[in-house]
Amino acid sequence: MRRRARWLRREREEEERVKDRDMFKIVDEVFDSITLSHLYRLYSRKVLRELKGSISSGKESKVYWGVAWDRSDVAVKIYLSFTSDFRKSIRKYIVGDPRFEDIPAGNIRRLIYEWARKEYRNLRRMRESGVRVPRPVAVEANIIVMEFLGEKGYRAPTLAEAVEELDRGEAEAIAAEVLRQAEAIVCRARLVHADLSEYNILVWRGEPWIIDVSQAVPHSHPNAEEFLERDVENLHRFLTGKMGFEFDFDAYLSRLKSCIHRGARG
Repeated sequence: MRRRARWLRREREEEERVKDRDMFKIVDEVFDSITLSHLYRLYSRKVLRELKGSISSGKESKVYWGVAWDRSDVAVKIYLSFTSDFRKSIRKYIVGDPRFEDIPAGNIRRLIYEWARKEYRNLRRMRESGVRVPRPVAVEANIIVMEFLGEKGYRAPTLAEAVEELDRGEAEAIAAEVLRQAEAIVCRARLVHADLSEYNILVWRGEPWIIDVSQAVPHSHPNAEEFLERDVENLHRFLTGKMGFEFDFDAYLSRLKSCIHRGARG
């Protein structure tokens, strides 16, 4: 018994040393104590072993290169904006959603935690429906851990970044696949991305991957069709104007709208 107790103590001490040595190799950010506690929670759950440098940054969040417990690379998205502006920026996406209606106006932290869970659920739903999105690994408060698309800490390029490197055949194949993926989101996952553009599509190993799905809404959302029209307009503008890939905008949009209407009737 004493031998096992000593072994457990040494194991805990080693875990603490690993935590101190590896977990917080963060070069450009000082997290608040609550976010740090959630990172420790992911460590104790044996989800996240190491956090490295930032790979992308937005208005409300940053994405870091991390190492999972099995030593595979992961992307760690951390929501860092805890101001009232965050509520304003997402208001149109959460209208009518009972998960958000009961959150008090001043409780921005709780709002962000629910928003992160929403993104995690959207990733799972799309992935299970055959949409090519990063595999979701875990969610903890304002932190989402997911599959890393890239190599050696460098993320895959966005479609906007990759387009100049594609030859004609590659561009046509990727453009056609983007449309198939967008249709799968609507007709199989029964969601609307609501912010789909060349900046939210990564090109990795010759295939387009859909990212940034936190704002995706179900067919029942009152603005689902409006968001869908905007998504298809963005795709049409870029795929035809920049990639030279022609498709029938009206026929494609009509087909996707019919999926929304069938869902509403169901």
